[in-house]
Amino acid sequence: MDNRVVVAEDEPITRMDICEMLTGAGYYVVGQAANGLEAVEVCRRLRPNLVLMDIKMPKLDGIEASQILVKENAADAIIILTAYSGREFIDKVKEIGAIGYIIKPIDEIRLIPQVEIAIAKGKEISSIKKNLNSIKITCAAKEILMERYRITENEAYRKLRKMSMDKQLTILDMSKNIIDNIKSRD
Repeated sequence: MDNRVVVAEDEPITRMDICEMLTGAGYYVVGQAANGLEAVEVCRRLRPNLVLMDIKMPKLDGIEASQILVKENAADAIIILTAYSGREFIDKVKEIGAIGYIIKPIDEIRLIPQVEIAIAKGKEISSIKKNLNSIKITCAAKEILMERYRITENEAYRKLRKMSMDKQLTILDMSKNIIDNIKSRD
């Protein structure tokens, strides 16, 4: 299911209002959190497309929680919610990799377009990360074949392609098998 959102906000009424705006616009609020630690745990478990994260929360602030989520790829995108518009906050948020920054009070007219764009960009970034990971895995398998058979990179790719066809696997799955076989020997 797409458009899965977690709302992390320590003010219960604000959290409830945001959830109502989101569900009214067709988004699935799959989790809620009242502090930064809860937000991290909920996102680790649910892997949402988007987290709306209050910047100032108890136990772990929104910046620290967002840093953890970005590092662990526990959400596709993060929008920071805040009452602060100071440059120091904006700079911190840019550093952690959040996709949006909404200044409170929050209304549906400002929230929904930000959410829509953040989810789209988050999916785009997630897709790029998956493609990069696939390329890294394929390159690692080619290097193993190059070393094992003392062949060029082009020859290794052709060999990898032939092996994948013979076993009726994707090149990515064949690459993973080659890497796993090397690891199991170590």
